[in-house]
Amino acid sequence: MKHSLPFNSKLPELETSIFDTMSRMAHEEKAINLSQGFPDFGADPELLACLQDALQGGYNQYAPLAGIYSLREAIAGKTEKLHGVDYDPATEITITNGATQALYTALACAVQPGDEVIVLKPAYDAYEPAIKAQGGIPVLLQLQGPEYRIDWEALKAAVGPRTRMLMINTPHNPSGTLLTEADMKQLEELLAPTDILLLSDEVYEHLVFDGREHQSACRFPGLRERSFICASFGKTFHVTGWKLGYCLAPAGLMKEFRKLHEFVVFCVNHPAQRAVAAYLQVPAHYLELGAFFQRKRDRFLAGLEGSRFRWTPAQGTYFQLLDYTAISEQGDVAFAEELTRKHKVASIPISVFNLNRTDPKRLRFCFAKKDETLDRAAEILRSL
Repeated sequence: MKHSLPFNSKLPELETSIFDTMSRMAHEEKAINLSQGFPDFGADPELLACLQDALQGGYNQYAPLAGIYSLREAIAGKTEKLHGVDYDPATEITITNGATQALYTALACAVQPGDEVIVLKPAYDAYEPAIKAQGGIPVLLQLQGPEYRIDWEALKAAVGPRTRMLMINTPHNPSGTLLTEADMKQLEELLAPTDILLLSDEVYEHLVFDGREHQSACRFPGLRERSFICASFGKTFHVTGWKLGYCLAPAGLMKEFRKLHEFVVFCVNHPAQRAVAAYLQVPAHYLELGAFFQRKRDRFLAGLEGSRFRWTPAQGTYFQLLDYTAISEQGDVAFAEELTRKHKVASIPISVFNLNRTDPKRLRFCFAKKDETLDRAAEILRSL
């Protein structure tokens, strides 16, 4: 009999991801999968043509560690166009293997054992394991009310001598809400007398609705100087399997980021970088995304009219929360499972992202789907 070697896990209590659980259940039940955040439609043929050009052009070997310069330059141009802020492509922009790697690397280069990192809940489930893997201590604060607003007094009270970093996410997954300009200015004022770093997850930066603006951390000088800003081309351009993202940071922070980036992945998919660099030359490719996904949101919600669900339209991302309190008294995990198994529509329960698993009786539905997928799902949900 083989002897099991002793192994001291860094994440001994880590559970299976709710995304894996619900997507697997959706597959087993042949349910409509509105749980995990990925489109069921293809990428723009023009982007795929750019990728084909890169493959045939011979760009199939290692890319530079920080990413090809033309892509970093295109990101700098996009950032200046949208936010009026200059980032140096040479020293302040790095291409990453998706935004999750960018977030992990930012935490790994900045957080020492015993450092505290403030996380606003509900939060993407990758945050806390990444903090713990560095020996850091997550300090968890719950966003307040159905609007998911920051409790500023609680945040001020959470800041202490061991606070190394604060994590924010806007547009926010899973709630679909946005931090406002006033929120960002208040955050800038709160952090001004400290050396606390900011890790800003802006994966859904281009998916903002109803005439609102994305308030990137880079717009605020007191935040920009202390921020790692992480984003994703996979989410933006419907190619989540490409795992292509980027990080913006001041040169001093980016120097430390690249030290770890080199030994985590070294570099990122070269032909995909070439494709996106070419695709970004047409600003409409990202400027029109908000309107595209707003139409998806509106179609899904129109299909739910007359149902017993209640909602506030998402302000951004491609997720919509639905309140089911008029339909069932079950907890959200149990109701999500029943909805998948019995009614064949998969969603994500929100309690798993909340502090102390507080259950607001809301489910998250992804509307980055074909119109016929949304129509069929809405028809089923309307019948409940």
